[in-house]
Amino acid sequence: MATMFIKHAVADFPKWKKAYDGFDSERKSLGVTSHGVYQLEGDPNDVTVSHEFSTMAAAKDFAGSARLKEVMGQAGVQGAPTVWFTNRV
Repeated sequence: MATMFIKHAVADFPKWKKAYDGFDSERKSLGVTSHGVYQLEGDPNDVTVSHEFSTMAAAKDFAGSARLKEVMGQAGVQGAPTVWFTNRV
């Protein structure tokens, strides 16, 4: 199982969360099998998201999705996100 983590700043967490939740069915169709949202203690606009996939290839395809980038922009993501990939062992 592969997990992708994305850490980014958002302009307005409630607006971002609404966009994130609205992307749920598309996220699933792009291979996400499970996900989680985390806020940094003391800064609710510092968000880390985890997405699990059945394969690393699916994770990397999702990360490169033009639609993902479009939704992130509409949701108010500020600056470039930090993205990393892991394999569960």
